[in-house]
Amino acid sequence: MKIDKFENSIITEDVERIISEDLPWERFRGTTVLITGASGMIPSYVLYTMLGLNDSMDMGIRILALVRNEQKARGIFGTLLERDDIELIVQDVSIPVCYDGPVDYIFHGGSAARPREHKAAPTSTIRANLMGTFNLLDLAVEKKSKGFVLMSSSEVYGQVPAGTERISETDYGYIDCLNPRSCYSEGKRAAETICTSFRAQYGIDCKLPRFAHIYGPGLALNDGRVQADFAANVFRGEDIVMNSDGSSQRAYTYVADAVSGIFYVLLKGDDMAYNIADSGSIISIRQLAEAFIACRPEKGLKLVMNIDQSQAASYNPAKFIGLDDSKIRALGWTPKVSVAEGVGRMISNYEITENR
Repeated sequence: MKIDKFENSIITEDVERIISEDLPWERFRGTTVLITGASGMIPSYVLYTMLGLNDSMDMGIRILALVRNEQKARGIFGTLLERDDIELIVQDVSIPVCYDGPVDYIFHGGSAARPREHKAAPTSTIRANLMGTFNLLDLAVEKKSKGFVLMSSSEVYGQVPAGTERISETDYGYIDCLNPRSCYSEGKRAAETICTSFRAQYGIDCKLPRFAHIYGPGLALNDGRVQADFAANVFRGEDIVMNSDGSSQRAYTYVADAVSGIFYVLLKGDDMAYNIADSGSIISIRQLAEAFIACRPEKGLKLVMNIDQSQAASYNPAKFIGLDDSKIRALGWTPKVSVAEGVGRMISNYEITENR
């Protein structure tokens, strides 16, 4: 399904894949959609998808893009913000949102996702998840919104019992509420309970897609997670240095697949909570590093092992963490992008934006 091309060919192709999914897209016709944290990786792809629907199907969707940092948003979206179907709203999500017109759907992605931000500003992290969710659901009640999506996280599961190989939507473990780092996981848990409460009391159709390890265009090179670190190394032509043995396994999901999952949950799901993770892409961190190096063989980069046993305690000791994706697959969702293809698309995106 062809759309008007964005400035970035990678994003154009990703959006075409998303809107080619067999979903009841007509529900969005003539609606107003509010996206918070719109300049973030996952929320930005929701925004691109809405633009793609307008371009390919003449949907007439009005997009409200809420961001904290206007300069960052303008750098990411560029001339897209000159379109008539986008309105930029600059404010903190923890402040009530005032808007005179209708708001039919809300996608709440306004939350600090980087671990370093959780450590540096735990109060801001938990405030966006708690107060932000309250504010947006109050708005949903006021506007009689048709749907509300909280972009949640696998961190709501906490520390699951040892030996757990697949975490289902009902497998909850321990979280130390006295650890400031829990500002994110406890914040997401509480936000989900807030959604459940509004659904019970006001009938708001809330959906809770839970993400784990997402990568792709829109992930900042200084994000701090390994997928960003490896991408930064390859983009800059640097060898990848690993300080652990890299044997821990994770399921890495490409951002376009994750976002198509959001729409499957919203448009086809009957339950509230769904894991969104590609169980077919479970690889070790070392294999992920090797995939990044392999996507640009002409650079001649190497994987350098620099294991420091004294730093072992700083790494997550769990060798395998995987989400059970059977529930969302039952809706018809199937991830399309392999790790080998996805990391190549991620690097290509950085190369395109660097030369823009």
